[in-house]
Amino acid sequence: MSIPSHPAVASPPSMADLQSIARRIRCDIVEMTTRAGSGHPSSSLSEVEVLVGLYYGGILRHDPARPDWPDRDRFVLSKGHGVPALYAVLADRGYFPREWLTCLRMIDCPLEGHPNMRRVPGLEASTGSLGQGLSIGLGIALAARLDGRDYHTWVMLGDGECDEGQVWEAAMAAHHYRVDQLTVIVDRNGFQQTGATADVMNLDPLPAKWQAFGWQVREINGHDIDEVRSALEWARQEGTSRTLSGSGPSVIISHTHKGYPVSFVMADFSYHGKALTEEEARRAREELGCS
Repeated sequence: MSIPSHPAVASPPSMADLQSIARRIRCDIVEMTTRAGSGHPSSSLSEVEVLVGLYYGGILRHDPARPDWPDRDRFVLSKGHGVPALYAVLADRGYFPREWLTCLRMIDCPLEGHPNMRRVPGLEASTGSLGQGLSIGLGIALAARLDGRDYHTWVMLGDGECDEGQVWEAAMAAHHYRVDQLTVIVDRNGFQQTGATADVMNLDPLPAKWQAFGWQVREINGHDIDEVRSALEWARQEGTSRTLSGSGPSVIISHTHKGYPVSFVMADFSYHGKALTEEEARRAREELGCS
């Protein structure tokens, strides 16, 4: 099994380009997690369009040649178990060699099973202990205010992760301090490690909860790249206007399918924490149209 290199994509990409990028990122996820023999493939697959919208859609202000650029936007993947998708994006954008993707979860490999910001360029936080990423993002956004910088901070949460009380403490604090340049994206795929989120800990009505905490809320189909990019643009523009009015942060609830679009992975939540077999990976590559 090999992970081929991908050609550079001209900027700004078309919707067709973004869809093509999303497909190849998913192919990388399947290759990486199958080679590793462990990981969280379905959680990684569900978040792809949002990552593509951020990193390729002209939304995230970043420079792979200068990963520590002080004025870069920050992205915190709070649902750290979904990091194979982010690794694939960062490698494709040139933050580190694509060869690294072949050693996911192996001893001495920089690409650990959960993000380690000390080892991988482009990571803003070491996450995976669920519930902590929004607090980290809030701190980063407050630091921007203190430093007089205008970068935007983005945080992706899992919906199962929203069971954690720390998420809501941070949400309350973000509104209290009117942290305008902060956007949360909830990957609302409906499942977590042990079953449906509705059965484990019902989050509904999730939009109303965020609204009650003072956040601006938008819901989208998280697999429609046009809706994704439109919502991300809304959040950035709203952040700028809110800075002037001091009205607070925003959240995008991204309705997705765990394992999308691989049919047999979508139908079985147990792929949350197990890799595909070689035969399953072959079937997944066929469904995805991997080269």
